[in-house]
Amino acid sequence: MSTSSASAVNPSGSARAATASAIRSSEAHSAHNYHPLPVVVASAEGAWMTDIEGRRYLDMLAGYSALNFGHGNPRLLEAARAQLERVTLTSRAFHHDRFAEFCTRLAALCGMEMVLPMNTGAEAVETAVKTARKWGYRVKGVPDGRAKIVVAGNNFHGRTTTIVSFSTDHEARADYGPYTPGFEIVPYGDLTAMEKAVTENTVAVLLEPIQGEAGVLVPPEGYLARVRELTRERNVLFIADEIQSGLGRTGKTFACEHEGVVPDMYLLGKALGGGVVPVSAVVSSSAVLGVFKPGEHGSTFGGNPLACAVGLEVIAMLNTGEYQARAAELGDHLHGELAKLAQGDAVRAVRGRGLWAGVDIDPSYGTGREISEKLMERRVLVKDTHGSTIRIAPPLVISEEDLDWGLDQLREVLS
Repeated sequence: MSTSSASAVNPSGSARAATASAIRSSEAHSAHNYHPLPVVVASAEGAWMTDIEGRRYLDMLAGYSALNFGHGNPRLLEAARAQLERVTLTSRAFHHDRFAEFCTRLAALCGMEMVLPMNTGAEAVETAVKTARKWGYRVKGVPDGRAKIVVAGNNFHGRTTTIVSFSTDHEARADYGPYTPGFEIVPYGDLTAMEKAVTENTVAVLLEPIQGEAGVLVPPEGYLARVRELTRERNVLFIADEIQSGLGRTGKTFACEHEGVVPDMYLLGKALGGGVVPVSAVVSSSAVLGVFKPGEHGSTFGGNPLACAVGLEVIAMLNTGEYQARAAELGDHLHGELAKLAQGDAVRAVRGRGLWAGVDIDPSYGTGREISEKLMERRVLVKDTHGSTIRIAPPLVISEEDLDWGLDQLREVLS
């Protein structure tokens, strides 16, 4: 679908009432842990979503990168349909016929040896924390209970109690104590602080190669490469959280590749499930993931047949290189257009890589929420973060024409 078929529908009063009613019902019967934009989506295809009023919206968020391949991607839906008719869940009590191929092909995509499948990104991070600690005690020889993991300020790795224990976001962290110990937070991009923080009891450094929730923050050039050297020198695991940044988003399969870095462990999620089912994974060497024995960690749904079938199709699509190349090409175009916007008064800064950008709006033009709402009225969906910053991350299948149309709407809002 393109802009030529996306002319606005002028909803009737009854249709507007339907949206308001749906939102009231949602707010009456669900916990208020999100503040979504006031749009109720009913269907979607490619880079476009349609609400219950019949209005079409250009999706410039892509489910925080979970929809890298677009809504309703035919290849992914066909893979899911075929598996739905066979078997969807066995639990890990039994083997199933998609598991070995999924683990083999994902390990190969990552240049690693072993895969531990889970479901959500937060589960992958929790699994990484447990893996790093167990490796530290069993392999590195850190005294029991002394393992330390170094993380970066402004991180976003998930919402579990352990993960928010090392968050610096007050809203994500407040009122959830007592907090899990064993983490040290250093400023993102600060190599001096990182070098001081890594001690003999450090078992891992956990970083996002690009910090998404913080506003698509790209670290200083050479930062990831030096962290890789430091962790290797001091026998510490380098864990790259590529849950948002990985699988094509930045123009390469992994954001770490922009610095020629291969970590000890990749954390994957979001796009791995193609926007169809939740799929996540920890991918590493046999020396690291080999620390687990039966009964020491698991998940009923982790690595289920349906997840493996969809994940296998995602891997096959990435193996063509098509989506990485598209993100690189359209990403150059996106950042070129945003750079022009940054020459005016409305945009203070633009950051990002590939089809991923954080745009800092001058507060005099509105908060990030207000800008997002104005864009919604012009049928473009983005999401704000941290004050006056908006994130732009369309599906990698978006056309250049549609991308330009979306950027035109941003120009109009800021004019």
